[in-house]
Amino acid sequence: MTRTSTQQAGTERYEGAVARYFTAWNAAGDGGDATAEAVAAAFTEDATYTDPLADATGRDRLAAVIAGVHAQFPGSVFRPLGTPDGHHDLVRFGWELVAPDGSAPVAGFDVATLAADGRIRSVSGFLDRVPAV
Repeated sequence: MTRTSTQQAGTERYEGAVARYFTAWNAAGDGGDATAEAVAAAFTEDATYTDPLADATGRDRLAAVIAGVHAQFPGSVFRPLGTPDGHHDLVRFGWELVAPDGSAPVAGFDVATLAADGRIRSVSGFLDRVPAV
């Protein structure tokens, strides 16, 4: 089966949205302008984010969740696992949180709904691996 130009455009849309998602999650270094700008580029103003540990609506709350994760796991970065997969306005992708020592204590996958402009309207996150408390 060959890819049509519509399928290729969809793939690029999904990959772009996921790339911006990771930029936002990894922009927590200053806790301010860089994070806010990255979150605005990746998410709609009224975006929702829900996983087993967080439930946030709006960019400010989402930026606070991101900052909280980085406070809990200082120096860690999110990186994708595999290739994003999508259809219509949905995209799913795996990820892991990599600590400075190279370990990956947290991993999961997310399903995001995209707005017409390619930004994320909602995320439903699932945790596959979390550290023991």
